[in-house]
Amino acid sequence: MINFLKYLVETESPSSDKSAVDRVGAIVADECRKFGAQVEIHPQIETGDHIVARFPGSVDGRGILILSHMDTVFPPGTLKTMPFHQKDGKIFGPGVLDMKGGIVIALNAISTLLSSGGPVSLPVTALFTSDEEIGSHTSRALIESLARDSSVVFVMEPGLVDGSLKTWRKGVGGFDISVKGRAAHAGGDHAQGRNAIEEMAHQVIAIQKLTDYTRQTTLNVGVIYGGTVSNVVPESAFAEVDVRVMQPGEWERVEAEIKNLKPVLDGTSLTISGSLNRPPMPYNEANQAAFEKAYQIARDKLGMELKAGGSGGASDGNFVAPLGIPVLDGMGAVGEGYHSDREYIFAASLEERSNLLAALIQNW
Repeated sequence: MINFLKYLVETESPSSDKSAVDRVGAIVADECRKFGAQVEIHPQIETGDHIVARFPGSVDGRGILILSHMDTVFPPGTLKTMPFHQKDGKIFGPGVLDMKGGIVIALNAISTLLSSGGPVSLPVTALFTSDEEIGSHTSRALIESLARDSSVVFVMEPGLVDGSLKTWRKGVGGFDISVKGRAAHAGGDHAQGRNAIEEMAHQVIAIQKLTDYTRQTTLNVGVIYGGTVSNVVPESAFAEVDVRVMQPGEWERVEAEIKNLKPVLDGTSLTISGSLNRPPMPYNEANQAAFEKAYQIARDKLGMELKAGGSGGASDGNFVAPLGIPVLDGMGAVGEGYHSDREYIFAASLEERSNLLAALIQNW
């Protein structure tokens, strides 16, 4: 497993580089074919191709869907400063946690079952996407289509650092806010100017106040810029807003409030755009029942005590939840520091999570 993980990590695959992601896709597709999978390639123009591998089950019925993504956030050449290596029971490298470790775990669990002749309770479909880190815009329809034909969906994103599965996730969306003012000389004609940055400051305060921790809703103005030089009253300013919601109806409330924002300063105007990229994945009855079933299988077959948790971050599991299909996320490797130069997994989690996934596939 470690050797295969090294191979995947050292095949860099930033989301923006189609050819790079496709190289990982070719490796994954070949590995799936070794174990008798029917492999489908879903070509894409700007992102990497998506890979669907269908493994036969011992009985007919709505199958098990396993979701993984092949793209990472790390630019080409990251390996030069962040090489794959092992130290003190940990494995480091770009994408080792998010989520090439999850790919390795999924393929090892499936191949171990099939090569040993062990039973597979339901047909297994594995989807490997290419654009999760940039919004899953080309893969969402495929994810939803496959999920609708499934009895349960396992997402190979990293588990929480204590090993907990992710049984809930916040939904994520965002807004772009543009302010139009009027340029003027800051010394000779100041009164005739309309300062777009000043107007944006009013809007930032109003937006931040929409955060409501009691409802698990947060808004974050994370990017802001405007103006040209200090001696010109700025004509324009721009801000990007991150929104996280958990409860039903919260996105609609926030969207209405944002779109109802009005300029404070005379002579300025606002342009607002945005959408919800991923809906919330609540710990609803379906997910609770799925976790309890997984908990029972893990305890009875492996002597493992599963724990349930959640995350303010989103994944492709967020697309599944609104369909009413049970989803268990965080089935991948366990570690810390994803999306940073500190990213690592606990080496032992590769085998532990592979055994867990195999047990679920075998007994679901």
